[in-house]
Amino acid sequence: MERYQSFSQYCQKTYGRKLYRVALDAGMTCPNRDGTLGNRGCIFCDEGGSGDFAISYHGQKLQKEDLIYNHQEAQPGDYIAYFQSYTNTYASIEKLRMLFTAALEDDLFAGIAIATRPDCLRDAVLALLKELREKYPAKILWCELGLQTMHETTAVWIRRGYSLPVFDEAVSHLHALGIPVVVHCILGLPQENEAMVIETMEHLNKMHVDGVKLQLLHYLKGTDLGTMYTADTKQYPVLSLEDYARLTAHCIGHLDPQIVIHRLTGDGNQQLLLAPAWSTDKKKVLNLIRHIMKEENIVQGSLEEQTNG
Repeated sequence: MERYQSFSQYCQKTYGRKLYRVALDAGMTCPNRDGTLGNRGCIFCDEGGSGDFAISYHGQKLQKEDLIYNHQEAQPGDYIAYFQSYTNTYASIEKLRMLFTAALEDDLFAGIAIATRPDCLRDAVLALLKELREKYPAKILWCELGLQTMHETTAVWIRRGYSLPVFDEAVSHLHALGIPVVVHCILGLPQENEAMVIETMEHLNKMHVDGVKLQLLHYLKGTDLGTMYTADTKQYPVLSLEDYARLTAHCIGHLDPQIVIHRLTGDGNQQLLLAPAWSTDKKKVLNLIRHIMKEENIVQGSLEEQTNG
């Protein structure tokens, strides 16, 4: 019995094959780092801008041999160009059109995924995305938005830099263009309990998002959060493996079954990781999540049905 709609299952059902993301670093920055909103980024973000394993990309044609993770079973057309590092709509329209068009026209890629901030989807960017959607109808195109939490007090503490209505408006604009939205959420933020996390899941249901990435909070060297943690570990509790697995299982139980779950944990840079140490064993984390879902008879959406029932 499949207890949640994973990305791999979705790809098999929708495209008839497994697809693999290729993380790209297109040399972007972020309004939370260039002085527009701040200079140090979100409190948990390291200088790599979530792109520690990304390939430097400037519109060049890529071959399978160029990839960091060269999946033997994959063929050209089985990859998605994932513009991952920093904010990938935070540049001139000319640069964005060149980068996105180059990836869409590359036979290696089935399409593109664009990670960005909800407050960086100005009208000109939306017009470009509409243009690309219409010009390349056979190609995949989705946007990934870093919400992390729906709660304003936490958002201010992590220095997210925008309010919840900005996120809601961005989702609505993208959906109006027929562009799917994948949302990043962080589990284990010090100020949040399970009820607050579940409220974020319920908000994603309300907004009819298309996908979600659930991310464990990592304490990393070189981040402000890492510095704060090192100075006073007691003030910044770290979820145990069991607590994280159970919280993740409950999040899945509260998510609409139509939402594709792209990720259930995260791959932090092990050289920078301060805590939690258990997070490096990804297979063990995923197996425990599945075990708890089976043990508590949770399937995607089943807890939401109980709540509403």
